[in-house]
Amino acid sequence: HPGWREELRDKLEAAEDGLWKLKKEYYLQQVPAIPAASQVRFVISGEVCTIYKKEGRTRKVHHLILLPGLEAADQLAARLEKNGNIAANGRPIFNLDSRDLLEITLEVSPETIFIPAHIWTPHFSVFGMNSNFNTLQECYEDLTDEIHALETGLSSDPPMNRRLSMFDDYAFISNSDAHSPQKLGREANLFDCAPSFGALREALKKPFPGFLGTVEFFPEEGKYHWDGHRACGLRWHPFQTMEAGGKCPVCGRKVTVGVLHRLEALADREEEGKPPSWRPCERLVPLTRIIAEAEGVGENTKKVRELYNGLLEKLGPELKIIREMPLCELEKAAGALITEGIRRVRQGLLTINPGFDGEYGEVKIFSAKEREAFSR
Repeated sequence: HPGWREELRDKLEAAEDGLWKLKKEYYLQQVPAIPAASQVRFVISGEVCTIYKKEGRTRKVHHLILLPGLEAADQLAARLEKNGNIAANGRPIFNLDSRDLLEITLEVSPETIFIPAHIWTPHFSVFGMNSNFNTLQECYEDLTDEIHALETGLSSDPPMNRRLSMFDDYAFISNSDAHSPQKLGREANLFDCAPSFGALREALKKPFPGFLGTVEFFPEEGKYHWDGHRACGLRWHPFQTMEAGGKCPVCGRKVTVGVLHRLEALADREEEGKPPSWRPCERLVPLTRIIAEAEGVGENTKKVRELYNGLLEKLGPELKIIREMPLCELEKAAGALITEGIRRVRQGLLTINPGFDGEYGEVKIFSAKEREAFSR
């Protein structure tokens, strides 16, 4: 999008090779607790939607494109402008075969990192029920070997995807969407490599040097994990959908087939495999959700915001609090119930009503009786 490229050019400056940093005049404040080596770096990236006909079916696929610089972004925008209006949407839509999008991108910059996005989402993904490709080769044809990484999406995680042997040579990454700032970091990728675009690119290529794993949403929380029909309040496990012939018993329409169902249909392993590309993942719940569960109030309430900000001021970054901090230290600042919530999240001791048909899953850490017992 030309507006975003202008914004990036105005507010960023070159840092390490292929990476960018915020210009000093745009820093709101210097944070003493954050060392200079931990300052944020940016990669020039975007998401593109292709909608097209292939073999008699309409295909709708989202793609992540990471580029080594703004010049490459300008060149790619100029090429894609011939196929659609790049200024109409933050995620532009093109009537272009996914294979051809990949070809154009590589012609502009052979160093591009090209990643199929949220690969199982029903409506806009390479393997989703509505696009219905069964292999990457069906979608990207002769250029499939130029793809080295796949994005899980919120409704799946790497272990789920390791049930498909056709993915053994690919890295699985997990990203937050950027709809709102507070959602940034709820999924993330862990690297131990030189700070450069080239090193990032190599880390995502077999044998994946420097790629350590991912931080994940619990996939059941994702809004397309199970099948269902939101308008009728119907939430189904894939087996229930198959038993009912895929139709909603309330209205008779087809239910939206979710990620787990589609993945089960293509899986060729009962359990996750551990090929050379396998990397560990940590499943987490946002700190605001843990606080809300502990307090028995809504996540967006003033009370939760105040407690959340207070913990960050006392203890530091959220991911450090949830992932690493000793529980004895946490309890001094957060109290027994929030600390117990973090312990349960670390151990996966949760109850989740899975998400379906665009409705996020519901996470429960405490019952009302447990909250009452801890408050005594």
